[in-house]
Amino acid sequence: MVECYTPKSLDEALAIRRRTGARPLAGGTDLMVQYKQGVGITPVFPFPVMIISGIDELKGIETCEDGSVLIKALTTPSQIASCEAVPYLVRAAAGRMGAVALRNSATIGGNIGNASPKGDLPQPLILLDATVILRSQDGERELLLDDFILGSKKTDLHDDEIIYAVRIPKVEYSYIYYRKIGTRRANAISKLSLSALALVQDGRIIDFRASSGAAGPKVIRSHEAEALVVGQRLEDIQAILPGFLAAWDAAISPHAMPQYRRNTTRRMLEHFLTTVATAPQEGVIE
Repeated sequence: MVECYTPKSLDEALAIRRRTGARPLAGGTDLMVQYKQGVGITPVFPFPVMIISGIDELKGIETCEDGSVLIKALTTPSQIASCEAVPYLVRAAAGRMGAVALRNSATIGGNIGNASPKGDLPQPLILLDATVILRSQDGERELLLDDFILGSKKTDLHDDEIIYAVRIPKVEYSYIYYRKIGTRRANAISKLSLSALALVQDGRIIDFRASSGAAGPKVIRSHEAEALVVGQRLEDIQAILPGFLAAWDAAISPHAMPQYRRNTTRRMLEHFLTTVATAPQEGVIE
């Protein structure tokens, strides 16, 4: 028999979490699959669980005074995809997550807490320097999502903490790009995903970022490679591309179809930067 709790408030959930170590369960789209026993058989969890789907304090999207966007842990991908306040890259990733039923039941807290290298939402969130807010009975702590996710299925979540929300800071850009590659357009786990953005002023790139999912034990983002692009004039992009792509290659995991991921990522990054250098107008690059 699985030890199960159904807290009605966040305070109650935090008390249960500290007392029992019970793991939060909301949409269950990761945990239910991970511990399934077979078709029609109830999953067996080797740990106590608490069903938190009824806690309203963990639901909703808010725009903060500083322009950042706060997405609470139980917000679904469908809600994220349809909210204009959420940055485009995150909406694009949320709108391509699996089937409609999954997008209506999964949660952003579960997607980042599961820490799968193929998770859809961590990739653009890490690009945007999003932070995760964690709550316990002792208070709150906030850290970069890139620091929270330590590796495949590993996070910095303490035994008495619950993911409360994700905060996305306001980021200016001139051009953005998002691409998810799977075996089919819908209902597919990522084989590779890529987000990129560039801010251009007076013919010079003053901010450039790129992140890749499903290319290693966690989302790949190379600050060293990005630094090679920042400060460059648009007419010099072609000249610095070989060095930039070589630096990006070095960041990709040598395991799990390395040549496919390297070649595909190189083509996407080259396409994005070449288009940025020649695009007649700003916006989303296809």
